[in-house]
Amino acid sequence: MAYTPVELRHLSLKKGFLGYRKDGVDTLLGEVASSFEDVWRERADLADRVEQLEVELGHHREREALLANTLLAAERAAAEAKDDAQRKAEQLVAEAHAESRAITRGAIAERERLLTEIRRIKALLRSALDVVEEGEHVPLPTREEPPAERREGWPQREDTREFEAPGRPGLYLSSEPKDAHGA
Repeated sequence: MAYTPVELRHLSLKKGFLGYRKDGVDTLLGEVASSFEDVWRERADLADRVEQLEVELGHHREREALLANTLLAAERAAAEAKDDAQRKAEQLVAEAHAESRAITRGAIAERERLLTEIRRIKALLRSALDVVEEGEHVPLPTREEPPAERREGWPQREDTREFEAPGRPGLYLSSEPKDAHGA
């Protein structure tokens, strides 16, 4: 039977002729020694357990420190990646703006070139219209003889010469071969 310190203090032994009875004291000492051995063993087991828990605590603290360092490194890497991505995004935006300005300048230059070309074509058309309007007032030449530029520009070949139609003055026929329909 295990005794607590309070029980030991209030324990009363039977008295005999010359003091306490020997068999009661021996029994009590045996029980106290047995209880003390149990407590001593339990204390040793608990000391071993405390030592084991301290080792585990040390491992957990090392892991915690490692995790904290890893977390800090990951935070730093994330911040660096974010900064790098921000720089790249800003660079891409700047390049896109530069390219858009170049495209805009090119489009404006092309527009100006086209406007200049339109003005030139309009001027040519006005000149051509003026020539046509002037030509309306000039009498047309007769076809009795081909104009000088036609005579000089045409090759002197039989199959390309024009001949005056017999019985029809001013009407010229080509000597080119006709197809089956006369065209």
